[in-house]
Amino acid sequence: MSEGSCLCGSVRIRYTGEVQARVLCHCADCRKITGSTYSTNVVVPGDGFSVVKGTPKTYSKRAGSGKTMTSNFCGDCGSTLWRGGCDPNFPPLGYDVTLADILSNLASQRKWPAPAPELSEKRHSCSDKKAAILWTESIPPSPRDTDSTDQMPSPSEEAPSSPPNGGYGWVCTLCVALINANTWGLNSSYGVFLAHYLSNDTFPGATYLEYAFVGGLSISCAMLVSPLATLSIRYYGSRVTLSIGIVLETASLMAASFADERQIWQLFLSQGVCFGFGMGLLFVASVGIPPQWFTTKRSLANGISSSGSGFGGLVYSLAAGAMIRSIGLAWCFRVLAILCFTVNTVCTIFIRDRNKIIGSRHLLDLSLFKRPEFLLFAGYGFFSMLGYIVLIFSLADYANHIGLTASQASVISAIFNLGQGLGRPPIGYFSDSIGRITMAGLTTSLCALFTFVIWIFAKSYGVLILYALVGGTVAGTFWATAAPVAVEVVGLRDLPAALNLEWLVIVLPCTFSQPIALQIANSTGGYLGTQLFVAVMYMAAALCVLLLRRWKVEQLNETARRENDRPNSISMADSELEANGDMARPAGRRTRWKDFWKWRKI
Repeated sequence: MSEGSCLCGSVRIRYTGEVQARVLCHCADCRKITGSTYSTNVVVPGDGFSVVKGTPKTYSKRAGSGKTMTSNFCGDCGSTLWRGGCDPNFPPLGYDVTLADILSNLASQRKWPAPAPELSEKRHSCSDKKAAILWTESIPPSPRDTDSTDQMPSPSEEAPSSPPNGGYGWVCTLCVALINANTWGLNSSYGVFLAHYLSNDTFPGATYLEYAFVGGLSISCAMLVSPLATLSIRYYGSRVTLSIGIVLETASLMAASFADERQIWQLFLSQGVCFGFGMGLLFVASVGIPPQWFTTKRSLANGISSSGSGFGGLVYSLAAGAMIRSIGLAWCFRVLAILCFTVNTVCTIFIRDRNKIIGSRHLLDLSLFKRPEFLLFAGYGFFSMLGYIVLIFSLADYANHIGLTASQASVISAIFNLGQGLGRPPIGYFSDSIGRITMAGLTTSLCALFTFVIWIFAKSYGVLILYALVGGTVAGTFWATAAPVAVEVVGLRDLPAALNLEWLVIVLPCTFSQPIALQIANSTGGYLGTQLFVAVMYMAAALCVLLLRRWKVEQLNETARRENDRPNSISMADSELEANGDMARPAGRRTRWKDFWKWRKI
């Protein structure tokens, strides 16, 4: 038998029988009730539970599951004593949930309930059906129940799924940035290789479309391999997946160095397909790691990690151009292979994921396509890539088109990548300040604007440098915001599944955008059609983000209504972790624009 009371002693409760479950709950309601990070609870049989003194007051609230939970508390001192509900699944029919701290015999002897299972699933309130599986789980008596020296779990045990928001996460962020520099950064230098192939007729008989497909193949294959990369992460872990990617990328560059100049299909397989597979494995295994380590600094960390591709592109564009001129194309590939192998291997040794801690779902979840908001996110990536791929591969060729030298073309490509490296961290920083979706929409709109007002009129070396630098700061917005915006759309646990589908969605634009752009340029005899194509694609991407923002506004408004709170007080972190944020998703799909234009952090 156990007995306890409220703080003032006006209400006393008692129960007899065995404890059916022991739980540490981190849901929003329990945090508000206790004023702490979790509540310590026991589930006890209702037929052995009784109030032996006083009459408690009650407060009922609809929880995230849609069921009603009733809190019983003292009307004098306000202490909550126990909670119950009408759901036959939770609490189990005929049972009540009692705060363990209330039971004086447990408190005085420090016989705290064993902390397993710990309810660290933050998406659901403690009355959610999903959480009920943990609550109603029958747990055999633990040796801890009879050990009077039992202590409360240490702070590190309280919420293992809570991101540390820094610490070793910055080391992982730096490692991911270096991996991006030696994958996407190296791939961004293909504009230099493309300009060399076209100006020197390196593979006699090859057409400009065939050269364009090499660059498109590398990116599309990187996206196409994402399901296999996801399965590899799930069954073998991130490090094994990264290691396979390192081997494939190194092999591709070495193979490209031995490609027969009479057989361009060898370039397709080496610099295109094999490099793309290696890059994809490295990218998919690393891209989701920085967001796992951060909460309020998530976008900043993602911006820093993605900036590696810009700085890597800067270094490799200049280095590749210089090496091709000095030591030749073959040895250029071999030196790049050695550099990439060394840097990527070191980063793989130091990188650490938190997949098991947060319970990431590395699945191909096609049901996400049933959500209109995810389709808008997919459209954002699709149209962004149609514009972005053209920019990274065509600027060097455009420089040759307006009469600049090969050396100047290499500088233009390098400056564009410099712009990406400089621009992505601020995009991440301000995303955390003004909202991730809002920032994605603003910077994507600037991509279209800069193309219209600068690139179209860039007929000289100086103006083209200006566009490469300014346009580069926002051109890769999608890569800097993809993971943080995806969290806003589907939540942290479904982030790997959402990104997995997104990479498949952008396979087609990555493959065909550059051939489309070159075909437009050659059929019209100039680059104006290509420039307009890029601008319109970025406008379409910005429109998708605009509609996505409207959905998010309505979702947050509905979340606030369910939490009985003011809309502006509901943060992005609240909506992605709590049950009410999930329950409010359909509300965002209503066609309402009343609050859309109001400035708020979205």
